[in-house]
Amino acid sequence: MTRLLRSPKILVGLCLTGVFGILAIVGPLLAPYNPNTSVSTTVSVPQPPSAAHWLGTTQIQQDVLSQLLVGGRSTILVSLVAGVAATALAVLFGVSAGYFGGWGDDLLSMLANIFLVLPALPLLIVIFGFLGKGANPNDVVIGAIIAITGWAFGARQLRAQTLSMRARDFVDSARIVGEKSWRIMGFEILPNLVPVVATSFLFTVIYGVGTYTALSFLGVISTSHWSWGTMLYWAQSAQAAQQVHLEWWWFLPPGLAVGLFGTGLALLNFGIDEFVNPRLRGTGPTGLSGRRARREGLPRRPQLGLTPVLPASRRAAS
Repeated sequence: MTRLLRSPKILVGLCLTGVFGILAIVGPLLAPYNPNTSVSTTVSVPQPPSAAHWLGTTQIQQDVLSQLLVGGRSTILVSLVAGVAATALAVLFGVSAGYFGGWGDDLLSMLANIFLVLPALPLLIVIFGFLGKGANPNDVVIGAIIAITGWAFGARQLRAQTLSMRARDFVDSARIVGEKSWRIMGFEILPNLVPVVATSFLFTVIYGVGTYTALSFLGVISTSHWSWGTMLYWAQSAQAAQQVHLEWWWFLPPGLAVGLFGTGLALLNFGIDEFVNPRLRGTGPTGLSGRRARREGLPRRPQLGLTPVLPASRRAAS
């Protein structure tokens, strides 16, 4: 764990996701205005950032900072719910298919393949179209629906890892002593798949952020329900990016928020991959081989066909 926390990717990812996590909790309490309230009834032009409105106002004089803080909770909550639900489905289907094999494996693998080839965004648009637009939709329900289209890739990875583990000695020993199948999967196989489960969770959270933002931007989710995607929807509707005086304060903050939150999750994913995979951990300028090359004075990227050689003083000293 100490070595994991020394990774620059992990540290930066934890800082970014931690900041957004705190804002998701306390953001609505810190919002200076109601995001639905117009602070002026006489001005009809978006106002740039000022002391009264740190991120400016919209066309109908709503405070952009308040919308960003309130919308962050919805976006992050939906993405986390989607990540948890999709990971649970991936573990259930992937580990079960890999452990039991046979017709059950074929059936579950076929189901995962179907969801992999289905176009996720059009399918979600159809589903939300049948459900209708509520004035205040439930974020947990939205996250659960998004998870339906995001579990298949993780299930495929977990199935492949379970197939390689079900013939191991410790699994055979558990079968010999009479352990039940669910206990073998939950207490013998699953603990060895924790890194794969963690990366699957982070991947599906990123998927949830992008999908929810896209659905809100397209107007599939109620436009009165504030999220970062809803802010982009209203900015696009008012053509904030096409005005003579670019109204950047309206669309740039939510776009940066989505990008930075996704970047933090991606860095955590890359850091876990490097920690789990010795090949990734030992390569690159931050890996063992890169540090050894810098310490011995070797070039970081040797030229093709040229064998790097230590200086004469180093050779004599060694």
